[in-house]
Amino acid sequence: MAETEFAPAKINLCLHVTGRRADGYHLLDSLVVFAGVGDRVSASLAATPSLTVQGPMAAGLTGEGDNLVLRAGRTMGVSARIVLEKHLPVSSGIGGGSADAAATLRLLARLAGKALPDAAAVLGLGADVPVCLAGRPVRMTGIGEGLSPLPTLPPVWMVLVNPGVAVSTPAIFRALARADNAPLPRDLPRMRSAADLAAFVMMQRNDLEPPALALEPVIGRAKAALTAQTGCLMARMSGSGATCFGLFADPLAASAAARAIRLAEPGWWVADAPMLA
Repeated sequence: MAETEFAPAKINLCLHVTGRRADGYHLLDSLVVFAGVGDRVSASLAATPSLTVQGPMAAGLTGEGDNLVLRAGRTMGVSARIVLEKHLPVSSGIGGGSADAAATLRLLARLAGKALPDAAAVLGLGADVPVCLAGRPVRMTGIGEGLSPLPTLPPVWMVLVNPGVAVSTPAIFRALARADNAPLPRDLPRMRSAADLAAFVMMQRNDLEPPALALEPVIGRAKAALTAQTGCLMARMSGSGATCFGLFADPLAASAAARAIRLAEPGWWVADAPMLA
C-alpha cells in the first residue's frame, strides 16, 4: 500500500549572501521557515523504480527525465513506485524540488525501515535539501549545511504569490552586485508576535531580490500587490524568486488578501497558509 509525505514550501524570510568559496559556491545566512502549502509524494516499494508526476503544476516538469525525486530514490538505495503530486510552481524560489527530494528521503526511509543518508549525501542532492529535510524553522548558513534551530516563533499566516515566471538561480547569482555582504546579527531577538517577527525581518535583506527584480520586473508587481493588502505586515521575495510572500497576523486577513490578488491577477499562482511551527 502506498504511503504519502507532505513536501511544504520553503520560505527564506531573509537571505544574506556573505561570501563566495573558491569552488564558486556562495555562502549564505538565512532564516528559513515552511508554509502549510506544498507538494505531496506517494510511494510503494516495487521491483522496478518509476515516477509519475501529476497535479496542477505537473506540466512544469514535462521532459525532466531525472529530477530530484528520482535522484533521492537512488541515494536511498530503495526501489519504489513514486507519484509526485505537484502543486508548487517550478523554479520559483520556494524549494519545490528540494522539498520533494526531502519528502522522498523521509518516505522511502520509513517504507524500507532504513536510516536517512548521511549529511554529505543529502547535501549532494542540492543546497536546499538539508534544510527541507529538517522541515522546521532554522537559521541556515554556509552553502546550506549549517542548520541551527530557531527559538519558538509566533503564529503567522503567509500569502505566497508567483507571477508566472520561472527564474534561473544561477543567473540571479551571476547578476549579484557583490557577494561579501553583512550577515544576520549574531544573536536573534525574541519575537513574541507576528508584528515582532515582521519588524525584525524587515530590518534584514534578501540580497538576491535586486538582481531578480532587474531580470524579471514583474516580481516587483507581485511584491507591491502583497504590500497593498490590508493586514500585510511586510512583503519580500523568497529565495531567488520569483515567488513573494507577505506576513499576516491572522488567517482571515491572509485569506482575504489572497482572494483579492487572485481576482486582480487570475494568471498568477496565489496561496495562503499558516507558517509551520
